[in-house]
Amino acid sequence: MNDQKNIRNFCIIAHIDHGKSTLADRMIEITKTVEQRKMKEQLLDSMDLERERGITIKLQPVRMIYHLKNSNTRYQIPNTKYTLNLIDTPGHVDFGYEVSRSLAAVEGAVLLVDASKGVQAQTVANLYQAIEQNLEIIPVVNKIDLPNAEVEKTKKEIVHLLGCEKEEILEASGKTGAGVPEILEKIVEKIPPPKGEKGKPLRALIFDSKYDTYKGVLAYVRIIDGEVKAENKIVAMATKQESLVIEVGHFSPDLVKTGALSPGDIGYIATGFKTVEDCRVGDTITISNLKSQIPSLPGYKEIKPVVYASFYPKEGDDYNFMRDALGKLKLNDAAFAFEPESNLALGRGFRCGFLGLLHMEIIQERLKREFEIDPVITTPSVVYEVKTKGREGKLQIFSPLEMPDPSVIESIEEPYVKLDIISPSKYLGSIMELMRNTRAEYKNTEYIDAERLILTFNSPLTDVIIDLHDKLKSASSGFASMNYEFTGYRPNDLVKLDVLVAGEKVDAFSRIIPRQNSFGEGKAVVEKLKDSIPRQNFQVAIQAAIGGKIIARETLKAFRKDVTAKLYGGDVTRKRKLLEKQKKGKKKMTQSGRVEIPSSAFLAVLRK
Repeated sequence: MNDQKNIRNFCIIAHIDHGKSTLADRMIEITKTVEQRKMKEQLLDSMDLERERGITIKLQPVRMIYHLKNSNTRYQIPNTKYTLNLIDTPGHVDFGYEVSRSLAAVEGAVLLVDASKGVQAQTVANLYQAIEQNLEIIPVVNKIDLPNAEVEKTKKEIVHLLGCEKEEILEASGKTGAGVPEILEKIVEKIPPPKGEKGKPLRALIFDSKYDTYKGVLAYVRIIDGEVKAENKIVAMATKQESLVIEVGHFSPDLVKTGALSPGDIGYIATGFKTVEDCRVGDTITISNLKSQIPSLPGYKEIKPVVYASFYPKEGDDYNFMRDALGKLKLNDAAFAFEPESNLALGRGFRCGFLGLLHMEIIQERLKREFEIDPVITTPSVVYEVKTKGREGKLQIFSPLEMPDPSVIESIEEPYVKLDIISPSKYLGSIMELMRNTRAEYKNTEYIDAERLILTFNSPLTDVIIDLHDKLKSASSGFASMNYEFTGYRPNDLVKLDVLVAGEKVDAFSRIIPRQNSFGEGKAVVEKLKDSIPRQNFQVAIQAAIGGKIIARETLKAFRKDVTAKLYGGDVTRKRKLLEKQKKGKKKMTQSGRVEIPSSAFLAVLRK
């Protein structure tokens, strides 16, 4: 069992693609946590999807034993083995919730900044979260081996941001391993050991959970006080559920069984609970007979999805299978939410909530890979608040299908966010031009140094989540980055846009849009559908409408069989007679024919 004063708990925070997982690999290598033959790149990114995209989606803990040779400061003891508990965190704005949970379980954070890119939006957002938690920050400039690395310039940006001394900033390369031993020494030197008393009643904070077929729910915990062993009877304080501990252990990074977890330890408890709902993230675990004597730990704020889209199985028979699949995905993704809904056109499906479009894309991709389900997806939308005449309070509208009749609507409010864009100053003109084409309001410009600046806007959330990220990368040659946080609701002039195919309304294409954009949006949707729907044996009208008014139309021409091909010679009236007969048949088909819309058409409109 480890001496508590020799434990250091920390996480790595950075913008996406600044080298967090690579640095974690080198730390694992230097501390010999994993045998050399088992080492691979992005070792802590366990999902195939994380490896392919080169991004971290789930936080991942690992326990390393570090042997310190010499020492010179308050927390260090020379020739001592230290237990370093690292939590590798995601960098994308959609997975910011994972970062907040990691920060609550540790005493310090390594702030990593790419020397070739400098400080970026998520760096700032994650740093502020760490400062709010009173964590000890260790600033590091990473990727110093790159030919285009600007180490001194990046250090100036960190000094401006953090207010630290330039000499305190470490230089490293996660790829070559240069500077990584110094980071490990600095972690032992600067980060304080965890507080907590073994003699007190057990209090363990759940910072993540995962379902295991054999052991039930695995709670990833940080022990604050007390001790937990196998066979202890535990209780989750928020849900009041009790269970017998099957085993406890730590992450190396695989699960390694151990005798007990003590104060300061980060590890797992195989709780024996059957569902993750019994063992919520942010809850406190204690020993069953002590639950009334101790206060629960401050948890995390309940996360609310900001983007909603409906998932429908292509075959109605797959409904139950899809429900089970979504349930399993929710087990290890606390921010994902879903509930059943039905739709006349698409049948039974699920309304799903996400933290952003990347989050939605990841869930869709995992459904396809892990469960071989390729769902039909409706256009993503945010939550609107609608005030109707003669009714107290506001209705929350999760989908355009729930929109009340326009005649009873008094006002519609949509969510707004504070949007921060960090960019090299030479792209200021193109970014301002891009933002002028959205409904964002400019608030402020702050210069980090002579060449980099932070632009602040107030923007409707819809304009940010759909495709602003891609457009921003195009406008800035990939150098700008953005971060946003919810600020509240504001009234706006919004309308519901419907799409009719062959006279029938297709609910999946309905969306809520600003009135001033309605003609452009309507035209774009019908043009996209004209290219995506296969031609039929009859003419198909594709229309965009607001209420009863058609605002855009495209016509999908019919296939036309040459009915006169078998004629040769004879009077022209024979030819005309066959053409007239064909014309009547086409008219009849137009009135009664149904158009099958392929899922590729739904996706084409979605990717508009």
